[in-house]
Amino acid sequence: MTFDACSVPSHLKSAAELLKMNGFAYVQAPIMRATLQAAGLADWDRFAASWDDLGVDRYMADGGRYRRRRFATFAVRGGEVLRKRHQPHYQSRDYNPLNGGIARWFDPVIEDMQRHPATLAAIRVCDQLFTALTPKDTRPDGWHVEMHQFRIEANSDIKGEPTPEGMHQDGVDWVLALLVRRENVASGETRIADLQRNSIGDFILTEPFDSALVDDARVYHGVTSIHALDPTRPAWRDVLIMTFRRE
Repeated sequence: MTFDACSVPSHLKSAAELLKMNGFAYVQAPIMRATLQAAGLADWDRFAASWDDLGVDRYMADGGRYRRRRFATFAVRGGEVLRKRHQPHYQSRDYNPLNGGIARWFDPVIEDMQRHPATLAAIRVCDQLFTALTPKDTRPDGWHVEMHQFRIEANSDIKGEPTPEGMHQDGVDWVLALLVRRENVASGETRIADLQRNSIGDFILTEPFDSALVDDARVYHGVTSIHALDPTRPAWRDVLIMTFRRE
């Protein structure tokens, strides 16, 4: 299977080959960091610190209070990134049997973070990569992009569930999951399965910038529960999720 290799960010050419071949790719931190830096990444510490100001997810059908998040949407056309008016996040129950079927109004990503160099770098890199990987005859004029800031917490009594809905698809075209920070956390293994639910890959995002790239139509993905290494201390896992869907 071929793709527009000339349009792929130079550091991600090997990842693009894997993503095209297998439906997913694990990108280690030095490669993703270098890719984002080439796209304008700056002020990472302030960007990462914004995960300290996330509201509790009030829509957890399992009653859990272990997830915090913010949400924003963008339109990307011809390399131009435009912020959209704040809107709810919606998934059908076909894709999210636990929390789907309703419009979920999450707190918006703070305005400064919506236009932050790290946000824009991630969107630009994904736009280049995912556009290049999309066959020309189905390549859209633009992408609807959703940005999710997630913090999953754990303590001595509660395991944190990064994907409480289990192995799933998101109902989009492409997904980036980028680790921002892990603090006092064990496990949180990313698992990938084919459309017959057979396991085809697993890895743990351990260092900031470690990333997973997913072709959502071709694989299922999920992350195992986390728990605190030291139950007397706070524990959390911060992740940036970007999804791209044809507009």
